[in-house]
Amino acid sequence: MRLSTLAQLLLLTSSTTVAWTTVPNNANTCRSLSQTTSLNASRGAKKWSRKKAWLEKRGFTEESEPLSATTSTNSSSETSSSSSSGLCTVVGGGRIGSLLSSKGETILLKRGDTIDPDGSGPILLATRNDALDSIVDNCPPNRRKDLVFLQNGYLDTFLESKGLLDNTQALLYLSVPALGVEAVDGITSVNPEGLTASTGEWAQALSDRLGSLDLKCNVVGMEEYRPAMFEKLIWISTYMLVGTAKSCTSVGQAGSDYTALVESVVTELVTAVSKKEGISFPEGTMARLAAYTDVVSDFPCGVKEFEWRNQYFYNLGDEECPIHNGLLRECAEGGKLGFELP
Repeated sequence: MRLSTLAQLLLLTSSTTVAWTTVPNNANTCRSLSQTTSLNASRGAKKWSRKKAWLEKRGFTEESEPLSATTSTNSSSETSSSSSSGLCTVVGGGRIGSLLSSKGETILLKRGDTIDPDGSGPILLATRNDALDSIVDNCPPNRRKDLVFLQNGYLDTFLESKGLLDNTQALLYLSVPALGVEAVDGITSVNPEGLTASTGEWAQALSDRLGSLDLKCNVVGMEEYRPAMFEKLIWISTYMLVGTAKSCTSVGQAGSDYTALVESVVTELVTAVSKKEGISFPEGTMARLAAYTDVVSDFPCGVKEFEWRNQYFYNLGDEECPIHNGLLRECAEGGKLGFELP
């Protein structure tokens, strides 16, 4: 959309306030109707000026289409806090960020870009976990409630430290093998409805956007989301760890060649989480995780982002997670970790 068009829309929506005022009239005072222009018009102009400068920095001009922002028309005309219509901000131009910005009206922010303080709608964070701290700290305070966390791993400690535990979160059970390549959805023989789930204010907006990409996303409450979050944490912590310890080339090989070991670790971690968090997992955890592994069987193994993934279980101690922690030490002794264990 051109800036001139946006300006016209802004002017059309500027409001005029009708107010009753008391004015003197020589010998007597009478009440008259005085139509005064609201300060909203001048405030709106200032706000538009700031937004115009912000958009121009990202490639919007009076005569051209946006450069660093990806725009496309969404067929939905609904406008609500839970809808995907309207402007959506995506932070991160990698595989997931590029996927999410390929449909719908979107501003795609990359390294060095800033979040518009006057904007609205969901802000989808499609970045690595280690980028979250600076993103949150640099986010305008009034927009922090709009941040949507899409990262793998255990985020509770981080979110609590930032006062963002109530923000929208999502579990993305999908794989994008390479930039621009079609995504593989987490639809399995056990869960044909898909495993991707989201909770929070912008969960429906995310679900709608993924739906426009022919990807499934279940909108759930926190009570249902929490065990699902730990289940995904268990999947990535188990298959990556077993695969690395046993020199597997993929999660599929880890699951097929070391089935008994994978099942032992999953059972151990489910029990440990249930005890620590007081969470009851729905029956069939192993079947769900094994079925998802079949969908992304070629995904390579590697113990990464330790502080966001395996460290949660490692910190529970050897009494609760002896197999898991033993495999971590085995990897460390074999030089298969890119970090030192605490």
